[in-house]
Amino acid sequence: MTERLYYHDSYLLEFTATVLEQQARDGKPAVELDRTAFYPASGGQPCDTGILGTAHVLEVEETPSGSILHILDASLPPGPVTGRVDWERRFDHMQQHSGQHVLSQAFLKTAGAATASFHLGRETSTIDIEIARPSPEQIRAAEALAARTVFENRPVTVINARPEELSGLGVRKESQRQGEVRVIEIEDFDRSPCGGTHVRRTGEIGLIAALGWEHYKGMTRIEFVCGGRALSALRHARDLLDRLGGQFSAHASDLPRLAAKLLDERSQLQRENARLTQKMLEIEALELLSSADKSIRPITVCRNYDHRDLENVKILARKLTAGAGIVAILGTVHDSAQIVVAKSSDVSGDCGLAVRQAAAALGGRGGGKADMAQAGGVPDEQLSSWSAAIASYFINCRPQ
Repeated sequence: MTERLYYHDSYLLEFTATVLEQQARDGKPAVELDRTAFYPASGGQPCDTGILGTAHVLEVEETPSGSILHILDASLPPGPVTGRVDWERRFDHMQQHSGQHVLSQAFLKTAGAATASFHLGRETSTIDIEIARPSPEQIRAAEALAARTVFENRPVTVINARPEELSGLGVRKESQRQGEVRVIEIEDFDRSPCGGTHVRRTGEIGLIAALGWEHYKGMTRIEFVCGGRALSALRHARDLLDRLGGQFSAHASDLPRLAAKLLDERSQLQRENARLTQKMLEIEALELLSSADKSIRPITVCRNYDHRDLENVKILARKLTAGAGIVAILGTVHDSAQIVVAKSSDVSGDCGLAVRQAAAALGGRGGGKADMAQAGGVPDEQLSSWSAAIASYFINCRPQ
């Protein structure tokens, strides 16, 4: 079993060890050491990376036997080796993981909500807390308590205990680990079994900020950032506000009012556009009917359009067939053709049946109701044949 140096000192970055065994993992060389400062992915925390001898450490994972496997970009021979952990990544993970302990206890104290799971992501982290829909006030209360705990700069220490001693220690959650259990203690605030890397004092965590939350599997998923990530998130938010303020030539505090005004103006324009579209389609329908051949019954209007909005085509078909004795067969061509078929209420036949029959004979697929149906996937070269087949169907229908 590999000796885990990070258990005793999360700030240990350089160490010496011995390569005990060479392996391969997914086509990459891997080694087991007698001791390591590299943290393996576990408990929601990603692994460390860095340098081992002349190779880069790409991944670190724990084996079922309790050893730690280092996956490398180059082979290493058995024997002595020196390792160096990437401090920037290690410290970021220390801030996020210690911050999670603080935030989880803060939710337990302020809302009675225990943490069911934790995930430390590349840019943000999440905890799932056992409360379905916390109020914004509950979120802010937990965030405020977490901030106070950081500002108080409480010591963070390790307690090694036997499983039967955990209940007496008042730990926040149970541990499934056999043998000696490592407990992370935040002085007079939290005790939790954990094998991860942590800061020495809560002040090193920096700001803990909840970025958002959502209902998730009967619980609530809280997205948060700590320390350097919180600073990056603040900078990103500030840059966004600066750009938006520049576009509006306004201060950030005026943006909600200006956005509301812009949305209201947009809604008015959408309503006016809808009204004008309806008027335009009415005029277009009158023009199409005036030029239609009146000698054939029912009067049939056939038109094909390039890249026309399908919903507008449907509205036009409705307007064309609002009067008596009319069939509308309108196509719109994108990658393939779509066809809308509509008829006046006094015209015999069934639009859905007409479309299904044409699809069976000429390709495409579709269906619909008696007064309106549509088809899609019609081959471009069959569009004229489609329209002719639909028109023939209605011409040959006899009143029932």
